[in-house]
Amino acid sequence: MANRLAAETSPYLLQHADNPVDWQPWGDAAFERARAENKPMLLSVGYAACHWCHVMAHESFENPDIAALMNDHFVSVKVDREERPDVDALYQKALAMMGEHGGWPLTMFLTPDGTPFWGGTYFPPEDRWGRPGFPRVLADLGRVWRESPDKVMQNAGILRTALVNPDSPGDAADGVDLSIPILDRAARQLIEHLDTTHGGLRGAPKFPMPFVFDFLWRAWRRTGEAALRDGVVRTLDGMCQGGLYDHLGGGFARYSTDEEWLAPHFEKMLYDNAQILDLLTLVWRETRSPLYATRIAETIGWLEREMLTEGAAFAATLDADSEGEEGRFYVWSEAEIDALLGADGALFKQVYDVTPGGNWEGKTILRRREPGVQPVDEDALARQRATLLAARERRVRPGRDDKVLADWNGLMIAALARAGQAFGRPEWTALARRAFDRVVALLTHEDGRLGHGFRAGRRQDVAMLDDYANMTRAALALFEAEGDPALLDLARGWVTVLDARYWDDTAGGYFFTADDATDLLTRTKGLVDNAVPSGNGTMVDVLTRLYVLTGKDAWRHRAESLVTALAPDSIRQFPSSATFLNGFELLARGLQVVIAAPPARRADAEALRRVALESGEPALVISLQTGDAALPNSHPAAGKHPVDGKATAYVCRGPVCSPPVTTPQALGEALRPDHLNR
Repeated sequence: MANRLAAETSPYLLQHADNPVDWQPWGDAAFERARAENKPMLLSVGYAACHWCHVMAHESFENPDIAALMNDHFVSVKVDREERPDVDALYQKALAMMGEHGGWPLTMFLTPDGTPFWGGTYFPPEDRWGRPGFPRVLADLGRVWRESPDKVMQNAGILRTALVNPDSPGDAADGVDLSIPILDRAARQLIEHLDTTHGGLRGAPKFPMPFVFDFLWRAWRRTGEAALRDGVVRTLDGMCQGGLYDHLGGGFARYSTDEEWLAPHFEKMLYDNAQILDLLTLVWRETRSPLYATRIAETIGWLEREMLTEGAAFAATLDADSEGEEGRFYVWSEAEIDALLGADGALFKQVYDVTPGGNWEGKTILRRREPGVQPVDEDALARQRATLLAARERRVRPGRDDKVLADWNGLMIAALARAGQAFGRPEWTALARRAFDRVVALLTHEDGRLGHGFRAGRRQDVAMLDDYANMTRAALALFEAEGDPALLDLARGWVTVLDARYWDDTAGGYFFTADDATDLLTRTKGLVDNAVPSGNGTMVDVLTRLYVLTGKDAWRHRAESLVTALAPDSIRQFPSSATFLNGFELLARGLQVVIAAPPARRADAEALRRVALESGEPALVISLQTGDAALPNSHPAAGKHPVDGKATAYVCRGPVCSPPVTTPQALGEALRPDHLNR
């Protein structure tokens, strides 16, 4: 018999609708029931593509005996962390305060008013690996609640106080004035933690962490120190050639369980691929690596083939599991390869590490290994990959979570818009614009505020900071690519909502939730990058771009206020504050290229834009002025026009712009690092 999750639209919640657990969705009804029955609450948070969420579900939530313990002792609530990242953020923070590592599935025990008193992540069905079995945890906590409620409430009270009134930054970090030299020193300190063999940070599991390697790349551009560049290139090479990448279908998995990028957890997340795509594009602009260009094109091909939903928006995730096994859809045996490729497959097997015994649990995860001096026929390999892909398409596919999330779509839209500009691929920019327009249509309220998600005809009305931050960033990326003033209007409107409803008037910075959010203990605020970039970090970049593009000082003042409020935390939290620090670089030393051209000279203007992109400068904003709209007087390029009817570029840093240049060669000279740093 289905439980109350059957009425939900989240694929993750629907996966649990037939559990014998009497699951409740998050909401007032669950809290009212807990109070009426005087039971603690068991909060379980996960997501549809999460392998260990599936494991705990099969082991515990589908077990009638364990479900009976849950039903007897608790009011059990199931939350999709992708639908309610605000709920997840609050209780992940509580778990960290308990001294535990966070992650999914998140398992938290709450008082009937939602205050946490104990928790963890995955629990096995019996005592194992030094962790208590879930039945023992349930029985012990149920007994403690009945026999020693005062102890539970005391512990809950301590945690509640810590959550509602977080400590202020420590004295050692107070009064920090961020500067570019501080960023450069932080980058140098990170070098010693890099894996000089495989790339990434040392050890396993190994996460891509694009924001960290974006930070290191920017530091290399500023300092010229080869170790920083090498660390980024080695990481991207390892990711692009290893098993983290799907060599048949394109796209990157969530993370690698080993230090070699071989064996991933096979789920594919929209946000990971967006961030990796953005970083690959940034580094390609400098290196012109054919490998990166290929992986970018293949990943966008995967996105179009497998991730489009609701007409033009992007789905959230692909599952790690199929037919009850992790990675089953993606791995191969040598016999399967031989049957499909025959004698012509010898080189393929050498290049992609296919061996009789496999390289992972008796199977093979395809990874690219160069065969030494033997020449490689890339066209033949491409045909063989196509053969294997066609065969793989006949397998039982992993599940797809097709809900549309504003924040994750915003990340991918911005990445596509930037890739489209960098590679001169207008079809990629058009793909981004169609997705943007669809998300706006699905998730905009009548009052102009955004919702967070959409699935099965139902809009999720709760919007978080990350939704506004990433959709505004996407609007600005598209504006730089297309010049449509409607995009700039949307960006300004969304930031106005953030300033009115999310800004902390007391301490500065943006809260994760709006001032009219009512179903959480407290509003969280932070700058730490987790699986997705920090909303506050993203907003430093967004506000600075708005200032640079419009010349209106109010946006710069807000960006400066945000930096001032969170600078102490940014030093203490590094490298998990990399997005915030990257935004600060744009504020402190960002470069703007303003291109003014008559409409008839649009092609010449595009040639100048391409030179600006080819400069490789990360802290760059490009403004293309081909219409009659004049820049405001406060803009450094105000009043500057095409020279002699030609497309004309002005290079501006802060309030100062260069003399006009009208040829690509002259603009390239003006953008040389040695020229800019004179």
